[in-house]
Amino acid sequence: MRLRLVLFLFCPLCWVGASGQASVPAISVNPAALEFAQQLIREGRVRFDQKRAWKRDQPSIAQENDFIRAYGLEEYSKWHLGIDNGHHSGSKAHYKFPLGDFNAVHRCGLLAVKARAHEYGYTEIEAAAVRLVETLESISPGRQKHVD
Repeated sequence: MRLRLVLFLFCPLCWVGASGQASVPAISVNPAALEFAQQLIREGRVRFDQKRAWKRDQPSIAQENDFIRAYGLEEYSKWHLGIDNGHHSGSKAHYKFPLGDFNAVHRCGLLAVKARAHEYGYTEIEAAAVRLVETLESISPGRQKHVD
């Protein structure tokens, strides 16, 4: 029992179930999306929009479906900071926490990811979003490309 508590407190990447076996959390960070977002930020493909702009800026379901038809799920996955292991990897539901509009990383999208991850206790996703926001905000204004 004590071992499970220690693992739960100090291992954010795993939980210990009743059987004593470590299990993968339902939603984890998507390493490909994290790397892709960092690349887009380095390239200046970012939108420095306001905190509550994500509701307006996030892709619609129709835009998501059009993107998947044009580029496939592998490319779609790069735009989502979370992977939901409770869903099949060949499904749209497998990918959570969108961070951009299929053209640029949005500051408001990252702030929404951070808030939602915090709300539901996904600490590794929240931490990844915080790092991306910090990276994004460290870019000098001269390097920004305004992608419309």
